Amino acid sequence: MEDLKELKKIEQYADQCMKCGFCSFFCPVYQEEKEETAVARGKNYLTKLVLKGEQEFTPKMGEIIGKCLLCKRCVAMCPAKTQIDRVVVGARAQMVRNKGLPFIKNFAFRKVMANRKAFGRYVKLASKFQWLMPKTEGKVRHLPDFLKALGQGRNIPEIAKVFLRDKVKRVNKPQNGKEPKMRVGYFMGCATDFIYPELGEKVIDFLTKRGIEVIVTEEQSCCGAAIYFSGDFETGRMLAEQNIKAFQDVDYIVTACGTCSSTLKDYQKYLPDNEDQKKRYEAFEKKIKDMTEFVIDVLKIPPEEFKLKKEFEGKTATWHDPCHLIRYQNIKDQPRAILKALKGLKYVEIPNADLCFGIGGSFSVYHYDITKKIADKKMDGIKATGADIVVTACPGCMINLIDNTLRSKMPQKVYHLLELVE
Repeated sequence: MEDLKELKKIEQYADQCMKCGFCSFFCPVYQEEKEETAVARGKNYLTKLVLKGEQEFTPKMGEIIGKCLLCKRCVAMCPAKTQIDRVVVGARAQMVRNKGLPFIKNFAFRKVMANRKAFGRYVKLASKFQWLMPKTEGKVRHLPDFLKALGQGRNIPEIAKVFLRDKVKRVNKPQNGKEPKMRVGYFMGCATDFIYPELGEKVIDFLTKRGIEVIVTEEQSCCGAAIYFSGDFETGRMLAEQNIKAFQDVDYIVTACGTCSSTLKDYQKYLPDNEDQKKRYEAFEKKIKDMTEFVIDVLKIPPEEFKLKKEFEGKTATWHDPCHLIRYQNIKDQPRAILKALKGLKYVEIPNADLCFGIGGSFSVYHYDITKKIADKKMDGIKATGADIVVTACPGCMINLIDNTLRSKMPQKVYHLLELVE
């Protein structure tokens, strides 16, 4: 009998599906593919066949299970409240358990991303070859023809000359010189560390101005989103242990990346292999706060106290909801409260603000053609607002928004919410 340990953990969620097909109306991938295997119901059905011993984990099965953004729109709208994200991630974990990781993912996850120092060295090496990629504009380059596998023509930001961890102090005291209100650990995230270090500096400056001591631990690693969502639970648990250990002595752990905050919170949801792990992951989750959540719900800073940077005065802004913010963490009102309160800035809602636009971690690497089609719908929504700038709170979303505004020849510029605030 084939080992089905990981699938047995999620069997209860697979059993919830009523086969109604309501998910097809909300799945971005199905709306482009129009194939049953693209939608939640199809993936759930195949998973149940494996559990019954009527389907094997074939390469085709792996392709089907992999073609999911994990945006959770189907979960949010499911009448039966089927947690298809758990089913998909569990199926991926079972495949890795039975078949192992492909060579490239094995190297990327276990030899590079699992070792922060090695990760930094590889990224630094990659930065030496940026000159091979033509510039699109400013600090954005696009992938040339010989990098078709990563998405020919994709626009990506330049790797920073100096990484965030090399620019900031490990302990950052309150700027008023007084005893800190609290000690907060800052989780950088890979994109902020290697691509947007100025965003990390902004986070530290914002918090220390408000009487908070900010700890930037050298021991913190990748959050593990790309890793354990791909089914590599072994490496995911290792990263979880590293990050829990790195932030033992702080009151809260904050991050300005919606994916990171969601991933850190959800160790307890996807990864536990025993009760001890579950308890430690749950205790860790209670400390994690997205930056927008932290300033509104914990610090309780009235939105009207936020001041707009002069360069944005007179601009019209719109907001893109990252999937990992709105559906994984139910964070919707906090960033909007800040944006709407900024004097001198006009706010306009995107008609489809919560629509996933196709990045899905490594999904966009393997299915860039689908990503572009999904993103086109989001671009149409942005165009309809007439906004000058698009604001979000996830560096991954920023990268995809930049790519698609440039690809669509749109004038809108993309910013993280914190970049707008003094």
